[in-house]
Amino acid sequence: MGITKERKKTILLPIQQADLELSKLRFAAEILQKGGLVVFPTETVYGLGANALDEKAAENIFLAKGRPADNPLIVHIADFADLGQVVADLPPIAQALAEKFWPGPLTLILKKKESIPDAVTAGLPSVAVRMPDHPIARTLIKLSGLPIAAPSANLSGKVSPTSAEHVIEDLWGRVDVIIDGGRTGVGLESTVVDLTVWPPQLLRPGGVSLEELRQVVPELELDRALLDKNKQEKDMVPRSPGLKYTHYSPRAKVVLVRRGEKQKEKILELLESYQKAGKKVGILCREEWKSYFSKADFLLELTKGSDLQQAAYNLFNHLRRFDQVKMDVIIVEGVAEEGIGLAVMNRLTKAAQEIV
Repeated sequence: MGITKERKKTILLPIQQADLELSKLRFAAEILQKGGLVVFPTETVYGLGANALDEKAAENIFLAKGRPADNPLIVHIADFADLGQVVADLPPIAQALAEKFWPGPLTLILKKKESIPDAVTAGLPSVAVRMPDHPIARTLIKLSGLPIAAPSANLSGKVSPTSAEHVIEDLWGRVDVIIDGGRTGVGLESTVVDLTVWPPQLLRPGGVSLEELRQVVPELELDRALLDKNKQEKDMVPRSPGLKYTHYSPRAKVVLVRRGEKQKEKILELLESYQKAGKKVGILCREEWKSYFSKADFLLELTKGSDLQQAAYNLFNHLRRFDQVKMDVIIVEGVAEEGIGLAVMNRLTKAAQEIV
């Protein structure tokens, strides 16, 4: 089942969350047990899964995605008891966070067990682990009897997938099975917290906010790369997915306009400038501003008002939609960096070629 130079025969398995169709999930679980690659939905984005205890299977994830080998993977489990297969110890702070936020969009970095191969952790002594809050994901993991290593199911550097259609665009012929479980709920990847250092550090914002985490761990700090927006991390050793390489990039140029008094006027100025240069321009903004940018070639709604959860849900889906309609430039209205808005802006900052 390993990746070869030949194209794979990918099997698409539509599964309804309300009716888990165990025969289909057992089939997918057997593929995982044999070292194959299975794409499955989580509450965040779709994941590209393989047996986390099998080094060759994990290496095939990197081949399928075109992912750099020094970019570690997240290991997914179905029950607290599964942690014994993955981590060497569970400190009280990890126990407290897991009890509060699992199952859910929170990844914890802990000291790894020797059974986890270096291919999964990029040679690090630590491992990233989470318990997804999605019935298809957790049932698949349980049926396989394995911890599952799974990054987002897209080609490396591209926009993360929130539907099976997005996965098919990127990975058809590269994986064994794609499970279609409909749109994902959160729309952004999980929050990542490093518990191997003190004070603990938030490495990647996501579905669990900084404010929520600090209710459990008041000492939690932001990683320096999040604090320094202009910092270049080319030479760093990534402790978590999403820290070093270009991510979330559509084919079109992304221009991010940060919040400020003249934000709306700046977006309009950029729209007119790019159109004068002969570019097809799409705009992603709040619903209330769409009429102001009616001259755009394509308009999509990021959110209504200040609903940051909706902004997270829409972001990746809409970035892919702009590519489908062949925009040259996407101008995006930045949101407040609070709650899940911190994660939205983190993804936009990484996707953008220009920030104003």
